Amino acid sequence: MRVSLRTKQVLGVTALVGAVVVGLSVHDLAAQARVRLEESDARGQLLARAIYQRAFAVIPDALDPYAALRDDGGVRAILESSIYSKGVTYAAIVDATGSVIAQYPPEQISSPMREAVPLLGDFVKQGAIAQLREIFFGDGRTFEVREDLKIGGVNAVTRIGVSTLLVRSELQKSLYPVLVTAGYLLIGATLGALLLSQWLLRPIHVLRSGLRRLERGEPAAALDLPQDEFGEMGQEIRAVSEKLLAGREATGPEAGLDSIVEHLADAVGIFGPNGDVLFANPALRALLAACKHEGKKPFDALVDRTHDTRESAEPVTLSLPSGESEGGTRDWLVTAHPVEGPDERLLGVMIVARDVGALGAVESTIKYSRKLAALGRLTSGVAHEVKNPLNAMTIHLELLKGKLMARARPGEGGEPALDHVAIIGNEIKRLDQVVQGFLKFMRPEDLRLQPVAVDGLLQEIAKVVEPDAAGNGVRVQVECPASVPDVHGDPGSLRQALLNLSINACQAMTHGGTLRLAARAASRRRVEIVVEDTGPGIKPTEMPRIFDLYFTTKNGGSGIGLSMVYRTVQMHDGDIEVQSTVGTGTTFRILLPQT
Repeated sequence: MRVSLRTKQVLGVTALVGAVVVGLSVHDLAAQARVRLEESDARGQLLARAIYQRAFAVIPDALDPYAALRDDGGVRAILESSIYSKGVTYAAIVDATGSVIAQYPPEQISSPMREAVPLLGDFVKQGAIAQLREIFFGDGRTFEVREDLKIGGVNAVTRIGVSTLLVRSELQKSLYPVLVTAGYLLIGATLGALLLSQWLLRPIHVLRSGLRRLERGEPAAALDLPQDEFGEMGQEIRAVSEKLLAGREATGPEAGLDSIVEHLADAVGIFGPNGDVLFANPALRALLAACKHEGKKPFDALVDRTHDTRESAEPVTLSLPSGESEGGTRDWLVTAHPVEGPDERLLGVMIVARDVGALGAVESTIKYSRKLAALGRLTSGVAHEVKNPLNAMTIHLELLKGKLMARARPGEGGEPALDHVAIIGNEIKRLDQVVQGFLKFMRPEDLRLQPVAVDGLLQEIAKVVEPDAAGNGVRVQVECPASVPDVHGDPGSLRQALLNLSINACQAMTHGGTLRLAARAASRRRVEIVVEDTGPGIKPTEMPRIFDLYFTTKNGGSGIGLSMVYRTVQMHDGDIEVQSTVGTGTTFRILLPQT
């Protein structure tokens, strides 16, 4: 599964923030646990001292010190008050043999208490991890605070029990705010990571656009990049583009001719008088390699005959190896022509071999195109035949509506019938709109090609969309230098295409923004027209379908506008490309031929 760089960045930042939040939460929880334990230890010691002070007042005057401690109301009150201390489960006074002298609550303490219970003070001195593990993952243990009670003839111990289950309950109450805060921090970190990735990855999209222009052989314009490493990469791309264009211009038409021959699908080569290969394009080299693999020299006889007669040979059909992995042969139509120098000396024989199968494929494609054209005419006729009954249905539906309204009386139930008539009328209108759009898309247009001033065209578009733009708080900006040459096109069609793009841009910027209409001269005698907005952008999943007929993301949209734009550009022998970043905006670039 391929994970995008943006997703990796968001996951990385979120994971880092999550780790920090978890670490801080655990540290805070450990601190709270230690505070709770220290408070419980301090309360236990306070209770033990209070019992000691009361015992000191009771024992000296008593005949039976143990009975006096057991029956004294003050000691009993102090023991009972222990239950109101957080974390304390019991309080008891125990003699040296483990027998309980006084305790509270009595049902939770067995007599005698000889079982050794760990001291709470020792547990407080342990590490934070050990404390958290015991409190949250233990089965629940009881720790004690002990204080010797040696007064007169009494040899006893005050034992205060503290349960980790009660400490856990107190910590869980304070854990909820920590979890809520951690959740908010993670959500904020995710949103921040999304914004950060949008900002950091924007130069990559700009660089990709520059590389695409370089791939098409166009000069790379100044890229809108920050003055950092991305800016340096943009300058290097522009420098490489300029060097490639300069080298292309320096090689002249000969290099262009060599490139044409190199990229021909036909196998073309020149053989010397002795049969040696003087020149061969890639197609012929592949064919000769396949023949050599099977030990064949198919062109020798044709080269020798042309060399002897010094006349072009009639086309012959040869069955030659296909050179493909599955083997087999293909039929080639081969012609030979003598090549002579200025002194009429024979320099060699040019061989041209054309794949007969490829010719058949081209012929099939032409036949298929003719069938598609006939199908288009047929569908247009069907659409017209559908439109005529729709018009008749609309007229008679209005007549029926009028008769129903004339006959309808209150209380006779005529209103539901009128509602059904209204629904039928709306559906007929919708179907009529679909047929109208289909006819508009299928109907061939006769272009009136003439020189079109780009500056005047853009200024006219700006004036038309200005009211809609002002309603959405959109600022229209036109950038067209006077040096931009005219384009060769139909003014009405180009005006409608650019108007569709501009209106779509204004409607997308519901909260304001900037609509930029720009033009400049491009390579290969073309003019680049740019329609750029700062709207919400187009989702990557929707980009491959934006030019499809009837595809739309707008409420109430017809899905015809962008299809008509694409068709208009294609009819003008132009190209159109789209670059969009979600949250930043969309840019349409149209390349049209100069006059």
